[in-house]
Amino acid sequence: MADVLTKEQRIKNMKHIRSKDTKIEVLLRKALWNKGYRYRKNYDKIPGHPDIVITKYKIAIFCDGEFFHGKDWEVLKPRLEKSNNSEFWISKISRNRERDNEINKQLLYEGWTVVRFWGTDIKKHTDECVKVIEEAIFDSRLSGSEEPEE
Repeated sequence: MADVLTKEQRIKNMKHIRSKDTKIEVLLRKALWNKGYRYRKNYDKIPGHPDIVITKYKIAIFCDGEFFHGKDWEVLKPRLEKSNNSEFWISKISRNRERDNEINKQLLYEGWTVVRFWGTDIKKHTDECVKVIEEAIFDSRLSGSEEPEE
């Protein structure tokens, strides 16, 4: 059975959720840095303010939390329907998912490669996430879409 929190406990938990420099972002950034890749963080010059951007290769990387970005939505949505404040959460997460898709399309249209990882994948399989990014870099080099460094 899931822990039942008081309203005050839940408010305290929600206040501590960060939008920048989350554990998953820092973990992935450190892995990239140790491999010699240089990047920008929370890059605000392109749509969506990606968590990590490798400007040289036009790669935008998002580190998405499972709950707020609706991982396994077909499973999560029915669970939310039975929870407190279900209308709010279903609306919020649905809109987050729509926004993620809109940002992906906009960035692709502008010539960016978009890479999205779930938080648990970053935590459990950091090396595989780095390999995905390295493949995107390799593909970018093949297509000759390198940008001058800023």
